[in-house]
Amino acid sequence: VQLQASGGGLVQAGGSLRLSCAASGTIFSINVMDWYRQAPGQQRELVATMTPGGTPHYARSVEDRFTISRIRGENSVYLQLTNLLPEDTAVYFCHADRILTEKYGQAFEVLDSWGQGTQVTVSS
Repeated sequence: VQLQASGGGLVQAGGSLRLSCAASGTIFSINVMDWYRQAPGQQRELVATMTPGGTPHYARSVEDRFTISRIRGENSVYLQLTNLLPEDTAVYFCHADRILTEKYGQAFEVLDSWGQGTQVTVSS
């Protein structure tokens, strides 16, 4: 099971980006999917979470500017970034807390899966 993030890039302040994260492999279900970010010299921080029931939660610094969404049939999660600020510059990581897959023909749960990260750079 792998998470593949994409969609980062260089954008001017006030611009927008859409990040995508797709899970691949044999997947029966994914519990919570979320997005984290890590700026240079900073700790990784939670940006947005989508619960299995479809309720989003956001860090205060991004609420009203970022939107997280999931398409269950695709085992994907997206993050729409709008009105970007220079302080949003970071590597963005997608994360899944529990992925139900199979191993040796039996159900197997993978905990704390991370994508490889995608760089978002916002110029002032």
